Amino acid sequence: MLKPQSRDKLKTVSTATVATALFKRGFRTQMIQGVRPLAPMTESMVGQAFTLRYIPAREDLNKLDVFRDRSHPQRKAIEDCPPGHVMVMDSRKDPRAASAGGILITRLMKRGAAGIVTDGGFRDSEEIGKLGFPAYHARPSAPTNLTLHHAIDINVPIACGDAPVFPGDVILGDNDGVIVIPAHLADEIADEAFEMTAYEDFVTEQVQAGRGIFGLYPATDPKSLEEFAVWRKKNGR
Repeated sequence: MLKPQSRDKLKTVSTATVATALFKRGFRTQMIQGVRPLAPMTESMVGQAFTLRYIPAREDLNKLDVFRDRSHPQRKAIEDCPPGHVMVMDSRKDPRAASAGGILITRLMKRGAAGIVTDGGFRDSEEIGKLGFPAYHARPSAPTNLTLHHAIDINVPIACGDAPVFPGDVILGDNDGVIVIPAHLADEIADEAFEMTAYEDFVTEQVQAGRGIFGLYPATDPKSLEEFAVWRKKNGR
């Protein structure tokens, strides 16, 4: 379970900073490739992963009447995703048919989810973009998911945009994209990224004032850390 204080810290850091913290630990493929928010993000998306996996559709199985079955994995996933979680869909990086549309994503929002991500596409993309709900995809896609996607598994390990996603991993999304934090590292990464962000804000202020980066970024000059400590105390960081 993601600690509330870790969630709050992750809300204040960037995917870029988290990517660096993960890189230090040897993780290089945690950024979901090829996805973008449907509307500019004003606040970061943070939540644990709840997954849905699609496989290629088979024509004799993917008829419109399959949605009469309340256990259909796509529909069931929308109704089962816990509040505060991010639904992450493995659509095999294929946006030729929609992973979901406006009605399902509105339902997910109303149930209290933290966001939704697919490495495919969403239909009703303009409508979704106006919801004020974090949603990431590769591009708009009008055809129903049944055209090419067969929903097969709920809350199992998946790949999304070449990143491994395990149920319960922590998903962070901002205007740069979406990154996956392994669940067992979430609190540790939140703490470190929060500290890194404070120093990066100090550095940004210094560079904007005309200072050079040598010894400052990274902080190889002890004087930079001394100045940062003074800045941090002054700014309550």
